[in-house]
Amino acid sequence: MSLGRTYGIGLIGLEGRIVEVEADIGQSLPAFILLGLPDASLNESRDRVKSAAKNAGLPLSRRKITVNLMPADVHKRGSGFDLAIVMAALAAAGDVRGTGRTVFLAELGLDGRLRPLRGVLPAVMAAVDAGFPDVAVAEPNASEAALVPGARVRAFGSLAAVALAYGARADQLVFPPADDAGDTDIPESPSAAAVPDLADIAGQDEARFALEVAAAGAHHLLMTGPPGAGKTMLAERLPGLLPDLADTPAMEVTAVHSLGGRGASCTSLIRRPPFESPHHTATAAAVIGGGNGIPRPGAASRAHRGVLFLDEAPEFEGRVLDALRQPLENGQLVLHRAAGTAVYPARFQLVLAANPCPCGLASGKGTECTCTPQQRRRYFSRLSGPLLDRVDLQLEIRRISLQDFAAAGTAEPSEAVAGRVAQARERQADRLGQLGCETNSEVPGTVLRGALRPARSSTAALDRAMDRQTLTARGYDRVLRVAWSVADLAGHDSPDADDIGQALGFRQQAVAA
Repeated sequence: MSLGRTYGIGLIGLEGRIVEVEADIGQSLPAFILLGLPDASLNESRDRVKSAAKNAGLPLSRRKITVNLMPADVHKRGSGFDLAIVMAALAAAGDVRGTGRTVFLAELGLDGRLRPLRGVLPAVMAAVDAGFPDVAVAEPNASEAALVPGARVRAFGSLAAVALAYGARADQLVFPPADDAGDTDIPESPSAAAVPDLADIAGQDEARFALEVAAAGAHHLLMTGPPGAGKTMLAERLPGLLPDLADTPAMEVTAVHSLGGRGASCTSLIRRPPFESPHHTATAAAVIGGGNGIPRPGAASRAHRGVLFLDEAPEFEGRVLDALRQPLENGQLVLHRAAGTAVYPARFQLVLAANPCPCGLASGKGTECTCTPQQRRRYFSRLSGPLLDRVDLQLEIRRISLQDFAAAGTAEPSEAVAGRVAQARERQADRLGQLGCETNSEVPGTVLRGALRPARSSTAALDRAMDRQTLTARGYDRVLRVAWSVADLAGHDSPDADDIGQALGFRQQAVAA
């Protein structure tokens, strides 16, 4: 038989599609032609495939080999098609058989070893969804691929091992030395550091309560205050208040980190909400996502179902901050490029921290501040009105007193606060389950002002703020969402006037005029 067929997966963002790999051996001069809109890294697979096959004891035919990746009108990228290409070529030559509907996902080393890939989890998810549950991967990717329900995963260390499993003659195969095979592992992610405890925060009772409300309803938070007041410490402790992720969101988070992580393999589902804190010099591509060809996920997507913390927020580029407005509204990022459109989930909690002015000394009486009013306005101008309008909780952090500082370590720990947050989340799940929402921050405004509207007597202060035009329509709905979170923490069936008053107080602009 001069025609072989295998399957691979082409990823565009987290969405994958089956790519049929055909190999034909023709009666003409030696050549290796790769068709189907391959990118540069995929074009280089011709030389990798030749060397790997030769060193595995299965040299490719010396006649013309034509490999076609279908659908031919869709761009293909990356080295993840190496194994599918070589298996198709070997099947065309009759060296292997029985590949059937197996999806092959691995990069080849020149000595025939299989190298692991990024993005194996979303690739296997796409294969199973398309009705191709049989998957062959490199050994370091085995545990990650096995996370997908319904997948039948076979892991191999070398091309020779794959060929042997699919009918090749054992006497002609060459296996790489065992002492070299262990070098293929992707480094494991380091052990999780101890989660910072809220008990370390000295004083700051109002800020601690705001953090608890933010955790209960998945609300966005802005903190302004002088350097050393504890803004960063508070933000770092927010993930410790959030409950573990359920199966579906854990699979989403793990898929994002599989594709756009920092080189660590995913051996189990990521259950803890992630925490991302990019430096203020980060570019739009680093925060939102980007890169050559199909864009990769940025910090905003890696923070999906967790916390995105922007310290020194006014120091970020204005276009980077405003680019966050889309995911804050709909929980996903749609990145358009010439090579295709990638869609990444980005339902994160945004936490912003800022000094009161460029020098940071304008808090309190501000007698030591040397900034002019123009410098202050310029400093906060990057935090645009439309962005701040999407931030539910806005508060000022003040310096702690000596008495509070001396009592550090005796405050309520994260474990106790996380328990109340978990109870508030359970109340939300019971109330919002039929609406398809998980937290108060996701409830549509029409529902807040309809079926879930509090009593008119409770919303009097909120209505007056709307009448005075000190609150936008979006702000009105966001105050109601925060009020529901305050009520859930207090065990109320519906927000009362005090709950709404607290939520409205958190809505005040913390940015100094």
